[in-house]
Parts: sequence; structure tokens; C-alpha cells
Amino acid sequence: MIRRLSIVIALVSFGLVFASLVAGYAERQSPRPLAEGYIRLVPQELGAANVVTGILLTYRAFDTLGEVAVLFMVAASVGLVLGGERPPRGVRSEVRPDAARPSSEIVQTGTQILVPLISIFAAYIIMNGHLTAGGGFQGGAVIASGVLLVLLAYPQYQPDLEFLGITESVAGALFVLAGIAGLIVADGFLDNRILPLGQFGAFFSAGAIPVLSALLGIKVGCELSVILERFRP
Repeated sequence: MIRRLSIVIALVSFGLVFASLVAGYAERQSPRPLAEGYIRLVPQELGAANVVTGILLTYRAFDTLGEVAVLFMVAASVGLVLGGERPPRGVRSEVRPDAARPSSEIVQTGTQILVPLISIFAAYIIMNGHLTAGGGFQGGAVIASGVLLVLLAYPQYQPDLEFLGITESVAGALFVLAGIAGLIVADGFLDNRILPLGQFGAFFSAGAIPVLSALLGIKVGCELSVILERFRP
């Protein structure tokens, strides 16, 4: 009885807190001064129509690089903890019958239809991140969702973890080299003006931001795919 009463009190308390937040919410009619500065500077200095992507890949690109490094450490830690000794590709391993049970025909057919569409959508999100909502992180997560669908549809499929690791490492190294190039030929680390800004709003514009977005998408997609594979029984 006391336990139930304490649960009810906790729920009511949380409800009152959220109710006060909702009641005190008021939509701002204009952005704050910092937001106004970014809205003005990103199109002028960076040539990017998407202000958020311009901030993430230029003004605070060093933080973005740190976030990707954290994701890499997560993938490495998951592989260290869960990555037991696995047979080489093409060699069948003795697994439990229930672990290798094939999925239904509906799931496999849906996977064959959806995975190409998911791949095209991920490429669109990554390559248009400087123009519309999207970018490397979002596109990489979409890529990993396609890999997850393949793993669910085909339990015996083994992704080439060595290839994913090499691809992720090359993308990360190129990302850092692009940052160093910004120190040499532009005004700072990961400055997108190492490439011409182009015409504002065009596909080939915003300097190096589309290239950085593509490298980031490849790196995030590979890291998340490795994590998904390691969590598979």
C-alpha cells in the first residue's frame, strides 16, 4: 500500500512539474541575438543555406569531431566487450538453431524493396545537408537503419567488419586532413573555405561543407553498423 502511494505521489509530482513547464511556455516572436548572428553569418561567410549544418561543420566543427570520436570509442568498446572470436567470412559457424532461423518471406521481400530506397534517401540527406534539413549524422543513422534491416531479414549474413573499420578510419583521417587544410589555406581548423563557396543555394556550394558532410555520414554509418553487428547474438 505504501509503495503504491509513493508511486502515485511521484507521478503526480512529475505531472505538476511538466504542467508548470507547459503553462509557462511562450513562443518567441523573434530569435535571440546569438541566433540572429548565426542566421546572418552562415549564409554570408559560409554560403550554406542550412544554418544548422553550417554551424555543426564549421563554427563548432571541432565539437562535432569530438562527438564522432566518442562514437568511435563506443563502437570500439562494444567490440571489445561483445566481439568474441568469429570465423572468417564465407566460413559457416556452428550456431544455435534458433539464432540462425531465417526471417519470414514478408520481411525478406520488404528488405529487398526498402534497402535500396533507404540507401538513396541516406545519400540525399548527406549530400543536401548544406541546403535542406539533414547532414552527415542524420544520413549515417539512416545508413545504419538499412544495415539493421538486412541483419533482421538475413540472420546468417555477416558484414565485412574489416572493410567497415578501414572505411571508417579513412573517412575520419580525411575529415581531420580537411581541418588541417583549413589552418593552412583558410582562417581556421575545418574552415569550409578551402573550396570555392560557389553560388548560394546551388548543389555545388558552401565550400567544403558537402565534402565534410559526406565524410561524416560515411564514418557515422560505418560505426553504427559495427555496433549493430556486435550486439547481434
